[in-house]
Amino acid sequence: MTTPRGYWRLGDDPGPRRFVTLNGPDGEGFHLEGGGFLAEVTVAYETWGALNVARSNAVLVEHALTGDSHATHEPGSDERAGWWEGLIGPGLGIDTNEWFVVCSNVLGGAQGTTGPSSLDATGRAYGSRFPVITVRDQVSVEVALADELGIERWFSVVGGSMGGMRSLEWTIGYPDRVARSVVLAVGAASTADQIAHSALQIRAIRADPAFHGGDYYDSGESPVAGLAIARGLGQITYRTSEEFSARFDRRSQNDGDALRDDIYAIESYLGYHGDKLAGRFDANSYVVLSEAMNHHDVGRGRGGVVEALRGVSTPMTVIGIDSDRLYPLALQRQIADVVPSAAPLAVVTSTVGHDGFLLEADQIGKIVKEALEA
Repeated sequence: MTTPRGYWRLGDDPGPRRFVTLNGPDGEGFHLEGGGFLAEVTVAYETWGALNVARSNAVLVEHALTGDSHATHEPGSDERAGWWEGLIGPGLGIDTNEWFVVCSNVLGGAQGTTGPSSLDATGRAYGSRFPVITVRDQVSVEVALADELGIERWFSVVGGSMGGMRSLEWTIGYPDRVARSVVLAVGAASTADQIAHSALQIRAIRADPAFHGGDYYDSGESPVAGLAIARGLGQITYRTSEEFSARFDRRSQNDGDALRDDIYAIESYLGYHGDKLAGRFDANSYVVLSEAMNHHDVGRGRGGVVEALRGVSTPMTVIGIDSDRLYPLALQRQIADVVPSAAPLAVVTSTVGHDGFLLEADQIGKIVKEALEA
């Protein structure tokens, strides 16, 4: 049985996290798109609100690359803040007085769901032996979770960035199981530019001597330096040049002489975010999930992107961030223009770029609320 381990520890559990072990849609494991196989998958998930008698008010919230199942915290509790605070909760965009909200940690993740740091049937961490996975494989695990929870049809699937990829795949691959969807800050297929940024992050991790080819769990080392660099590279694409100029300009970190004995404030910022992630996330998971994002293509095996999008009949709300340089508005516009059942593209105004899908909770909450009430 796969066991949560590695960068998630029971003592770190931020909320009412639950676990379920799934054996695939036919009870015979998960046959992966890349040819691999997992006999079973343990999934960590959290829920908010109450499922109604008809089981018709369930909303699946999809996290991004380094997110997890802890999307928000219960009001009045001492749980740590979730990654989508201000959007999910009583009276908010996704109102937990009305909706039963589910968020699960993704296949390959580092926060309780089966991934490279999990133990296989022999008691060894998968490490380099963890199979190649795709966004569709991740969704197939979520389908099995929905079955386990007795949810035949989601009222909505909502996600941004990597979560938006899964929202798209749910809508296209399982149209009878999604009543409507919200797709935020993503495209229908990863572009060469996005793959290039991701590939360099992956190379930074693999170049760390402590990576040991992915089998570092029993080495006494961890490739934290490589992961920190990867995160720093990613952080540049998540924000904007304008924000960096306004916040940091050419200032040194400690008001000294950066030429002689100091570092620039922007260097300190990137280092902080890199070190912070390295302290809570697994490098192998970062590689596995980044590669899954690179493989993202809703048109694969479906006649191409346009053909796949044209076949969507599920009501869809597409949201883009006007300053997003990682997933520019043109990518969301393509989805909204081609999908017959999509509403006009909703544009969020932000100075922070791609990370606006996490930070602009007020604007996004209003759009999501309207989408759920339509």
